[in-house]
Amino acid sequence: MPITPTYPGVYVEELPSGVRTITGVATSITAFIGRALRGPVDEPVTINNYGDFERIFGGLWRKSSLGYAVQDFYLNGGGQAIIVRLFNKQSEVNGVASLSLLKEDNKAATDKATAEAAKAKAAQEAAETAQEAANTAQEAADTATDADKATAEAAAKEAKEAAKEAAKEAKEAKEAADAAADAIAPLVLTAASPGAWGDYLQVSVKYPTLKGLGERYGLNDDDLFTLIVQDTKTGITETFQNVSIKDSPRQVNAVLAEGSMLVRALSGVSGMRPKETTVKVEDGAKGNDGEDIKQANFTGEGTDTNKKGLYALENADLFNLLCIPPYTATDDVDSDLVTKAAVYCEKRRAMMLVDAPSKWNAVEKAKAGVNTVGTNSKNSAVFFPRLIKPDPLRENQLGTFVPCGAIAGIMARTDAQRGVWKAPAGLDATLNGVPALSVPLTDAENGQLNPLGVNCLRAFPAAGRVVWGARTLQGNDQLASEWKYIPVRRLALFLEESLYRGTQWVVFEPNDEPLWAQIRLNVGAFMNNLFRQGAFQGSSPKEAYFVKCDKETTTQNDINMGIVNIIIGYAPLKPAEFVILKFQQIAGQIAT
Repeated sequence: MPITPTYPGVYVEELPSGVRTITGVATSITAFIGRALRGPVDEPVTINNYGDFERIFGGLWRKSSLGYAVQDFYLNGGGQAIIVRLFNKQSEVNGVASLSLLKEDNKAATDKATAEAAKAKAAQEAAETAQEAANTAQEAADTATDADKATAEAAAKEAKEAAKEAAKEAKEAKEAADAAADAIAPLVLTAASPGAWGDYLQVSVKYPTLKGLGERYGLNDDDLFTLIVQDTKTGITETFQNVSIKDSPRQVNAVLAEGSMLVRALSGVSGMRPKETTVKVEDGAKGNDGEDIKQANFTGEGTDTNKKGLYALENADLFNLLCIPPYTATDDVDSDLVTKAAVYCEKRRAMMLVDAPSKWNAVEKAKAGVNTVGTNSKNSAVFFPRLIKPDPLRENQLGTFVPCGAIAGIMARTDAQRGVWKAPAGLDATLNGVPALSVPLTDAENGQLNPLGVNCLRAFPAAGRVVWGARTLQGNDQLASEWKYIPVRRLALFLEESLYRGTQWVVFEPNDEPLWAQIRLNVGAFMNNLFRQGAFQGSSPKEAYFVKCDKETTTQNDINMGIVNIIIGYAPLKPAEFVILKFQQIAGQIAT
């Protein structure tokens, strides 16, 4: 607010500079979607290392290629990842293991439950009898003669009132019986997520030895117990001290929901505490891993509106790369799913890394199949061939794996070392932990695939296995697309997302020259910083980029409609894809 002078003298006022720093967003957050051993279902979970994946989702699993792709991601320099676990349940079976903890022996509570159950039964029978009597009285009133009509209707009314009162008493008796039964009902715990992994759960109950602990929570000491949960297969153990089944800050269902990765409390959360005991998952309460996931689990009916499958990523704030490892028996992702995933990536300003189909076991098959991948989106790129590496679950025997996770890791590594404008390819883009490739390629074979937009993985004697291509699926030379190269497209996505988020402050500001000047200042500072890092072509900022926001871009009609137009232009760096050496003999030259 401006100062209002009241006295003769000097006034000091501090004015805001109008500078709002725009920060570039992350460029290599990778989303992985597929089947896992355990973990939350249809929920995006952020992890920062492979240890997090092992702890939450169970690590490598022979029934899924997801774990191998995530492992390759971190082996090759990956940072932050988002995991979405899908689960295809068998018919109506939810696949969740469960176990029961019996309550303490209490004869009085048991006797009360038995007595209340008997009262409830008797009250229900009485209510039924009263209702029958009311029905009979009403029928008599309906058929009564005029002389007896008044008497019959009075009797019917009285019978209805009696039936109503009996029904009320039966309801109250049932509620009392349910409460008494709940007091002795077992505490039922279930695995935190579906899967056969829950069959290895073991739960122990111990009573605390210290006195006076219950007072902190408004409970008695004999209301508290310690719950020890263990996954006997992995050795993971969780201990929850001083919990209770009664309503309190330490009520067991709330404590487990907040802090346990292994179990949840399903029922029996009232009454007496469970016995001191140790129980395991019983026969008949075991979990199962469900059926093989299908395309419908990713993009089927209702997945978009319910934010499940692929669209569970709607609950993730940001991701830059998408990997869908094979999930079918044929070891390929359906082309229709690739199509829908590529469309979704364009919506979310992300890149999809497409794995070459398993039938591409020769260069000719790759050439013939490049148009059947499922998309030619500018936000997608395909990599060929697949990786051959040791499989820890098969005593390190060599197996064939898709490269999407490793490629995403290399992109993350390149972004951190050089920037998103550097092509994630070349002698520095080495594939860690990959001793061989499924199809060795020569320069000539590489030359057949590169013009088609297929990125080749190559083996060089000194460098090892490297990424030797940086084209999008619009990199086919015949398309002549401006989005031919991966770094060009990823830089554009980075700028779009960063400026989208960095200009949110403009909304609802007065739309006039002072605002336009601030926009030019802030966006220009952001672009200049990138120029200094080497993100654009040109020897000067004027050659590298421009930011235009003034009365020419925003007319009075735009102002009337509440619109401000910002035009940003930049000169992207393009990779030196072809190096041409020209040699000439010097002969016959005579100095004069």
